[in-house]
Amino acid sequence: MKNKLFVLICFSVISIVHLSCSKNVLDKAPLDSYTDESVWNDLKLAEAFANNLYNVLPTAMHQWDNTTNRTWALSSACDEAYNKFNDYNAVTINAGAATPDNVGVFDIWAPTYAFIQNCNIFLSKIDNVPGDEAWRTRLKGEVTFLRAYAYFKLIRDYGGVPLISTPFDLNSDFKVGRSSYEQCVDFISEQLDVAAGLLPLAQSSANSGRATKAAAMAVKSTLLLYAASPQWNTTNDMAKWQKASDAAKAVLDLDVFHLYEGNYADIFTTPNDELIFTRLTNKQYMWDAFVGVEMFLSPSGFHGWASFAPSQNLVDAFGTSDGKDITDPASGYDPQHPYIKRDPRFYADIVYDGRPYGQPSFFEDRYNVGSTNAAEFFEGGLDSPQGWDTWNNSVTRYTFRKYCDTTFNFNTETQTNKFWIISRLAEIYLNYAEAQFYLGHEDVAISYLDLIRKRAGITTPLPALSGTALENKIRNERQVELCLEGHRYYDVRRWKIADATENRPLMGVVITKDNNGIKTYDYTKVQTRIFNPQNYLLPIPRDEINRSSLEQNPGYN
Repeated sequence: MKNKLFVLICFSVISIVHLSCSKNVLDKAPLDSYTDESVWNDLKLAEAFANNLYNVLPTAMHQWDNTTNRTWALSSACDEAYNKFNDYNAVTINAGAATPDNVGVFDIWAPTYAFIQNCNIFLSKIDNVPGDEAWRTRLKGEVTFLRAYAYFKLIRDYGGVPLISTPFDLNSDFKVGRSSYEQCVDFISEQLDVAAGLLPLAQSSANSGRATKAAAMAVKSTLLLYAASPQWNTTNDMAKWQKASDAAKAVLDLDVFHLYEGNYADIFTTPNDELIFTRLTNKQYMWDAFVGVEMFLSPSGFHGWASFAPSQNLVDAFGTSDGKDITDPASGYDPQHPYIKRDPRFYADIVYDGRPYGQPSFFEDRYNVGSTNAAEFFEGGLDSPQGWDTWNNSVTRYTFRKYCDTTFNFNTETQTNKFWIISRLAEIYLNYAEAQFYLGHEDVAISYLDLIRKRAGITTPLPALSGTALENKIRNERQVELCLEGHRYYDVRRWKIADATENRPLMGVVITKDNNGIKTYDYTKVQTRIFNPQNYLLPIPRDEINRSSLEQNPGYN
C-alpha cells in the first residue's frame, strides 16, 4: 500500500533548522534531517509533514498509554467494559477522583494542542509550496480536517477551549482565553465545511485512509449531534436539533455508503461500503503479534490478555432475538439460561461462556487437555481465574469478539491489517434518528432504528413507541450497535445520564458448574464506580492553568 499514514515518516527525522552562519565548511545542509526551507519547498516533504499529523486520529493499535489515543480505554472508563490493568488511568476516572493533578495519561490536552500547533504551521506554509495545485489542495484539505478533528476531541472532554488558528512563535502571547463551547462548535463546523470543499468525496486506492469530503461531513454530523444534546442544549433549542438532522441527512444523501449485509462481525475486520472513514494500521510496521487487537481482547485460555472485558451492564443491554428488552416479561429471558435467543449482535460482539472462538486448529493445546475452542469462563474452566494465564483472565467472564479477526492464529502470527472506525453509516442513521426524534418526527426515528435492527437480524419491527420509551430505545440501540467504538463514554455525558449509568457498580458474572454439568449464574459486582457532578467534563491540567491562567472547569479546584 502506497499510503503510509501510519508511519511516522517525518518529524522523528525532520528538525526545523535555521542556519545563519557564513559559507564555510560547517555551512552545509544536514544529511540526517531537513531544513525548514527545504520542507516548505518540496510537496513530498510537505506531505510527509502532513502524514505525521494523522496521528491525532484514534487507532486500533494498543499503544500502552499513548496520550493521543484512548480508543479501547474509553470503553473501560464507562459502563461498557472493565480493564484490570488500568490502561490510560481509567481507575481514576471510574472512582470519580479526577483532579487537575492526577488524570495522567487519560488527559489529552497537551498532545492535542501540539498537533494543532503543527497543523497551524502547515496551513500557514502550504499555499506557498511549489508544485501541483491539486496535490497541494488535497493536503490543505486533509490538514484542515485533522485540525478540526483535534478541536472536536478537545471540546468533547473539556467543553470550550482556546481557539488557536495561527502558529505560535517566540513572540506570541500564550495566554489565549477559552472560547465558549458554542464558539468552538461554530469554528469546527466551519472548518469541516472548508475541508469538505477541498477534499475528494473518496480517495484513490493510492491514498486510501486519507481524509475525504464524506469524512468531514460525517464528523460534522456527530459534532452537531453533541451540540444539540442536553449537556450543551439546556433549553432544548430546536434549531440545534435541526442542524444536527440536516448534517446527518447530508451524509445520507451522498448515497455512496450502504449498510453491510454480509456477516455482521466482518464489518469491523473487512473493508466494506458501510465504512465512511477509518484509521488504518498495517502489520508490516508492528513489532510482533502482541500489538494485535486479537491478543489484547481474547480470553486468557486462548492466551489472550482479555484487556478490555465487556461488563454485564453491556451484556444486559442486548435484547432478545425478537427485539425485546430482556427486562420485558414477554421476552422470555431467563437469567439462568442467559445466552439463549439473544440479539444476533450479541453473538457477533461478545465471547461468553460456551461460545466457540477461532478455528480449532489454532488452539490444539486446549484439545490436548480434553477441552475445545468453546470459551470456559465457568469456575475452573480454561478461561477462568483458575484456568490458564490467570493473570489475564476476564474478571467479568466475558471478552469482546468485536474487531477480532478469527481467521488467523494470533498466538503465532502478527495481526492482519486493521482499522479503527471513526465514522460508519450505521452511526449516521442513529444520529439522524435521534435528531428526528427530538424534532417530533418519531415515525422517521423508528424507521431508521428498524433499518439497523433488520440488518442485524431482528426481523420484528419496533412497536409504535413514543416519548421517553422511544428515547430510551434510541439510546439502547446506540449502546448495542456502537459498543467498543468509543461512543458510549461521550453519549452518557452528552445525554446527562452519566450520574445514573456511571454511579452504580460495574457488574460481571460468576458461573459455577456442578458434577452434572448444570451451570449456575451469579451476577456480582466487579468494581465500585463513582460519578460526581463535575465529572461530565475533565479538568484542565494544573500546569496548563498555572501557565495560562485559564478558567478551570466547574467543580475542580
